[in-house]
Amino acid sequence: MEITASHPLALPVGVTLDRYIMHRQTAFPYATGELSQLLRDIALAGKIIHREVNRAGLIDLTGGMGIQNVQGESQQKLDMIANIRFSRALKNGGEACAIISEEEEEIIYTGNNHAKYVVAMDPLDGSSNIDVNVSIGTIFSIYRRVTPIGTQPTMADFLQGGRRQVAAGYILYGSSTILVYSTGHNANGFTYDASLGEFILSHPDIQCPADGQIYSCNDGNLDDYEPGVQAYLSACRRKKYTARYIGSLVADFHRNLLKGGIYLYPPTKKNPDGKLRLLYEAFPLAFLAEMTGCVATTGQQSILDIKPDSFHQRTPLYIGSPVMVENLVGFLA
Repeated sequence: MEITASHPLALPVGVTLDRYIMHRQTAFPYATGELSQLLRDIALAGKIIHREVNRAGLIDLTGGMGIQNVQGESQQKLDMIANIRFSRALKNGGEACAIISEEEEEIIYTGNNHAKYVVAMDPLDGSSNIDVNVSIGTIFSIYRRVTPIGTQPTMADFLQGGRRQVAAGYILYGSSTILVYSTGHNANGFTYDASLGEFILSHPDIQCPADGQIYSCNDGNLDDYEPGVQAYLSACRRKKYTARYIGSLVADFHRNLLKGGIYLYPPTKKNPDGKLRLLYEAFPLAFLAEMTGCVATTGQQSILDIKPDSFHQRTPLYIGSPVMVENLVGFLA
C-alpha cells in the first residue's frame, strides 16, 4: 500500500509538551529548569486524573463523600482523589515548597523547603458534573516564593497578587483532555494522546476573539443579580445571543476563549462578595485571559489588580471577549 503525504500514517506526531517546555527553556539562558519540571509534574498529575475520570463509573468514584469541604460545599469522591494526586505529584517532584488547595483549610507543606515555587490549585472544578459525564477541570497557579529559600513557606508566598504569577493554566477533562498554560508570554493548548501517554501541542498561541455571541451564567440566579447585570443579560437576549452554561468554570471559560463569549459569576444577595475563589480560580484564569486578549474584571477593577488578604477569598468574575466584557461594565456603571 502506498502511503501518501496526506495519509494519517504519514502525518507527524506533533510537538509534545516535554519537547515544547525544553525548547522554551533554552530560549531563556537564565532558566535553571525548576519551573519546567514543575509544569511536567502538573501534567503528570493531569494524566492520572484523566485515567481516574475515565474509569470513575466503573470503580465507584462518582458521588459525594457525605462531608463538606472548607468552602461549605459537598465534597465529591473525585475531589479528594484529585487533591491527593496533585499534592503527591508536586511533593514528589520536589519543585514546590508549599501548596494551597480548595479542598484544604491550611497550607500543604511539601517538605521541599529549598524549592523556589508555591502552587495554588483547584484540583477538580465542577466535580459534581462527573455523575452525568459532563466536562470538569483542574485550575493551577504558580508563584516564585518571597520567603527565604530553605525556610518554611508562609501565607506571604501565596498573597502576592495576581500579577506576580509566573505561570498559570488549567486542564480540561472532556471529550478530550486538554492542558492550557502560560508562563507570561502567550498561551498554548496541549491535547492528551492516551495511546502515546503524551500531551501534544494542538492549540498554539491561543487568541480569544475580540467579540462573541455566547453568554454563560446561572440564569436561575437572575433575580438576585444587580440591576446592571440583569440589564446586560436582557440586551444579550434582544440581540439573540446564545446562552451556554455548563456549570464547570474551566469548560465554560475554555469554550468562550476559543469561540468568543463572556462568562459571568456576579455577586448575589446570598454571596455579596461573589462565590468564585480568587487565588486558585479567578487569578489563574485572569492571567491566561490577559495572555490571550481576553478581559477579566470584577465589574469595578481588573481581577489581577485585587490585593488578596486570605487563602479562600472570593470574588465576582466577568471574563471573556473584550468587547462583551466592556459592554457589561458599561451597564454596571
